[in-house]
Amino acid sequence: MLTRLTLRNPFHVGRAAIRRPSSGPRFLSANVSSRFTGKRNRVPFRRRKGTRFLFQAPFPYTPIPMPPVATPWREAPSRVRPMLAVAGELTSEANLLDDRVIFEPKYDGIRAIVMVEPAAPTPRVAIYSRNGNEKTAQFPEVVRELRQLGQRLDKPVIFDGEIVALDERDQPAGFERLQGRMHLTGTREIDARVRAQPAALLLFDLLRDGGDDLRGLQLTTRRARLDRLLATATSPVVRLGSYTAGDGRRLYREAEQHGLEGLILKRADSRYESGRRSTAWRKIKILRQQEVVIGGWTEPRGARVHMGALLMGVWVDDRRRVRGSSARADQPLLFVGAVGTGFSDTELGRLSRLLASRATEHCPFVNEQDAPPGSHWVKPEMVVQVRFAEWTDDRKLRHPVYLGVRDDKAPHEVGIEPLLALPLPLATPTERQMPETANVERTASRRGRRTGEKTSGSRRTPRGQKRPPAFRVDPARESLVSHLQALEESRRDGTLALPGGQTLDVTNLAKVFWPQGNFTKGDLLRYYVRISPWLLPVVDDRPLVMKRFPNGVNGKAFYQQRAPDEAPPGVRVDVLEERSDKGVERTPRLVGGTLETLLYMAQLAAISQDPWFSRVSSPESADFAAIDLDPMPGASFADVLDVARWVHEELESIGVPGVPKTSGSRGLHIYLPLPPGTSYHTGQLLCRIIATLVATKHPKQATVERQVSARGRTVYVDYLQNILGKTLASAYSVRATAFAGVSTPLAWDELDDGVAPEDFTLTTVEARFRRVGDLWASLRTTKPPDMRTVLDRLGSL
Repeated sequence: MLTRLTLRNPFHVGRAAIRRPSSGPRFLSANVSSRFTGKRNRVPFRRRKGTRFLFQAPFPYTPIPMPPVATPWREAPSRVRPMLAVAGELTSEANLLDDRVIFEPKYDGIRAIVMVEPAAPTPRVAIYSRNGNEKTAQFPEVVRELRQLGQRLDKPVIFDGEIVALDERDQPAGFERLQGRMHLTGTREIDARVRAQPAALLLFDLLRDGGDDLRGLQLTTRRARLDRLLATATSPVVRLGSYTAGDGRRLYREAEQHGLEGLILKRADSRYESGRRSTAWRKIKILRQQEVVIGGWTEPRGARVHMGALLMGVWVDDRRRVRGSSARADQPLLFVGAVGTGFSDTELGRLSRLLASRATEHCPFVNEQDAPPGSHWVKPEMVVQVRFAEWTDDRKLRHPVYLGVRDDKAPHEVGIEPLLALPLPLATPTERQMPETANVERTASRRGRRTGEKTSGSRRTPRGQKRPPAFRVDPARESLVSHLQALEESRRDGTLALPGGQTLDVTNLAKVFWPQGNFTKGDLLRYYVRISPWLLPVVDDRPLVMKRFPNGVNGKAFYQQRAPDEAPPGVRVDVLEERSDKGVERTPRLVGGTLETLLYMAQLAAISQDPWFSRVSSPESADFAAIDLDPMPGASFADVLDVARWVHEELESIGVPGVPKTSGSRGLHIYLPLPPGTSYHTGQLLCRIIATLVATKHPKQATVERQVSARGRTVYVDYLQNILGKTLASAYSVRATAFAGVSTPLAWDELDDGVAPEDFTLTTVEARFRRVGDLWASLRTTKPPDMRTVLDRLGSL
């Protein structure tokens, strides 16, 4: 007989009698001396909301977990926040074989919490972003379908899903197609955009079913109820998101073929943790591979023998659209980049013989001007497999690595299906989007992302912002990158000839600085060469502090305040008079703003650029103030984003502009421009007031408590960085984190859409910066607030 007890302590035993076992499951157990002792009893016991345990006698007993039950729904739909996934890594195919996991595609759209509630004469529908902002009006075609669904339902429901743009085949497309609809308010504008770019809602979770709150149930249970609820739905606008259980290999291959960013791996038994980024859900990126046809090779450099790099091509039609199936003999071959890594010495020798037997005087590529000067041509008869990070906007493979020759494939059999999903038009060779230093101020704002597509660097442009203009490649900078690559591949030290006529000795370029991603010192220097047009204005005329990692991010690091005694020519060193307890001291300091200084510091293993808030010309006057959002253990990055939005609200209320960026680690920085001549103390006071307002209004999520042990699982809103001589890693700086994070400027709307620190890394952000331009320039170009007006507004709060 099963007896249900509802008492807080069903056995009326004292608190000391209930204990947690020293080993095994962390469930309650009890030794009970009562009239139940010695009898066999089975008692369901509710320990906490949503969890049930089965206690079995004779006593003492150990509880056996029972499946949780749904609880009554009590939350307003607008307050529901979606559960988020942590970044993961696909280390082997075995990660895609797990009976405990549900695999779903990772879409590049707008996360949506959707409410449908039956009502007469028309069901009520509301769509909320992941931040609680209502987006119902922007997607009328989705609302119409949801209302039709509501007419068939007899109970209110709340879904979790994603609104995506549809391509010409009615398949999910990239976010950039959707961004024009996000903030429209006029009915005519919205209707026009609906016709120009239709959207669909993909549903993958059910949070409310009638009066039941399903978030305490397992994912498999929630998904089964969702499937039953929409079993008869056939709408192309409101669809069930696809998924598979236990074996994600097929879904992974489909994601590769359709150009999706990756997969979401969800534990089948996971509960729905609203508003939290949980390890029960993981997002993994596609490890992209591609078959390419070889059309030539370059000369070896340094100590390498036989050849330098293979020149890769894919078949296109007469309008340079990439083919997705077998090619005809008369179709042109498009040059898509050179691969110079992944070869052993033995393989280099074998490849050189294969290339020699196919030599020709005629270039097989339709865009010969894109190929490296002095290249050697071969007949397009050899197919190789490469691994790469992404396709660039101008149809080049980024960071390709050679995997091997495909002897089993004839060139005309090579299919290039992954390219079909790339929505951007083919750019001409001179339209690369890397700005020159002189253009940095004009490139103002942006964000986008993804090329990360979604996740990693990001492919979309911030909403409401135009795509930055195209820029020509700086040949001197590209030559410098090639020289660094050649030195690293040959494992030689060397001397760089810098664009200004100076030289710089570089050493140990092949030394691994980031073991997790196998990124080297050479990767760091090449990144800084490419990104220098954006980074140099950020640190220009500012004293720099070095934190050096001579043995990589896992090795011992040390700070260096003073400039080295003998800096190379072109490296700027200024002597500053600085006050201390000992009086006025003259300190030689490195000063930012030149490529020579930037690369010299990277050569010294100073991974990030850490500038003062003031310039050498006026060291005691800060140009900006900063609020540093630092999550304590137990606080998620989603919590950081929430606090950042609250900071933004406070800033807007007093008319102070703010520019956010990721720290490159686990936090966020928010910078505020200050009028000329503003003291550090004034900037700190402003940040202190903002931080205190946020912490007072949101004490469970934010704190200004200085004592670390008293902060709990909150986000520390740090205003104490605003002190002369203190530094934060600059925008565009690489950080000494395990995942090689980059401090990345953001647009405020990206905080609403959701980002993660792992989205912005050494290998993903460059494509983002090319697409979105210099978001950080707005800190220099935005008019600072009038401090007297700001203080008046603060006084009225």
